[in-house]
Amino acid sequence: MSYTYDFPRPSVTTDILVFSIRDGKLQVLLIERKFDPHKGAWAIPGGFVQMDEDLETGALRELQEETGLSGIPIRQLGAYGAPERDPRGRVITIAFIALVPSDDLIAQGGSDAQDARWFPLDALPPLAFDHAQILADGRARLASDVTPSIQERALVAFDFLPESFTLSQAQLVFETLRGEEMDKRNFRKWLSNSWEIEDTGEKSTGGRHRPAALFRLKR
Repeated sequence: MSYTYDFPRPSVTTDILVFSIRDGKLQVLLIERKFDPHKGAWAIPGGFVQMDEDLETGALRELQEETGLSGIPIRQLGAYGAPERDPRGRVITIAFIALVPSDDLIAQGGSDAQDARWFPLDALPPLAFDHAQILADGRARLASDVTPSIQERALVAFDFLPESFTLSQAQLVFETLRGEEMDKRNFRKWLSNSWEIEDTGEKSTGGRHRPAALFRLKR
């Protein structure tokens, strides 16, 4: 005989914020909902956790089912449990965050997602549920991660650069992730003090500007 609980049990979902730099802008991957509630609205990929899986497994499964993406490293952002956040009932969601290069990622709608598309953060559609707040929190976490004190997490910024890069290219990537401009002299001092950056002895070619020194990260 199954056990009867004295108190109602809430449902648990996961939501996955996938950020990337595309066309020089920070963008986020959203899905268009196929079914109610909020049918036709844009939302963060996610869904209900199954009884036999842990939170991260459920998040990765939902991401693959709704966008076709897999093998993406994710980490937990936080929990959201306002009583009225989901019209289907008492639903608590655990949000995850990921930052990935998107050049080789092909996202497409699947499962209960009608479409999957990248959106610049300065051109977002209205979002379902409380996903606007989750997205705002994820953006703030991403900016705080790209700091001198968190080198391991900030290391992913170099994935958006070619193997050999100019210091101006590196500064543009870090500014895009942080959402703010950085002083050129302070940035270059911070970069060299935080990571092992070596001069390749080569110069950039092409473009309208004079050739600049090329550097690479010693991994």
